Amino acid sequence: MFEMISPNGKSTEQDILAFEKRHNIGLPKDYIDFLLKYNGGYSKQAVFNISSENGNSLVNKFYGIGDMQGNLDRVIDNLDGELPDGFISIGYDPAGNEICLGTKNSEYEGQVYFWVHDMESDLEMDNMFLLSPDFNSFLDNLYEDDEK
Repeated sequence: MFEMISPNGKSTEQDILAFEKRHNIGLPKDYIDFLLKYNGGYSKQAVFNISSENGNSLVNKFYGIGDMQGNLDRVIDNLDGELPDGFISIGYDPAGNEICLGTKNSEYEGQVYFWVHDMESDLEMDNMFLLSPDFNSFLDNLYEDDEK
């Protein structure tokens, strides 16, 4: 069962609506629920499988909305033009790769992908790996690192 060990400060529906309006995006409901409950932070279960060829990684931190280090507004600004259209980054791994979520009204709506920042390709989605069909399934599939 998913558990946060250090959530960020509270976020409100108004905060989320203002964020969506600032960036002209819509967020999937399950992710909005996560933001309202935790607003990002550090999770107890952080390891996820990328693929059989690429092994696994871990969520270093989930981004949140508000005045905090690693907030979604700054991340969107910093990654502008880097991620394929229809995605925002919702967290990152220790190597600087991003955990991405498909925004509403995109062909990837609600899906969770892993974006490898240093993998070059002429094809936009070649460095994106599908992790889960939706955000809640992604959280359900996270597990603890046995080496801790």
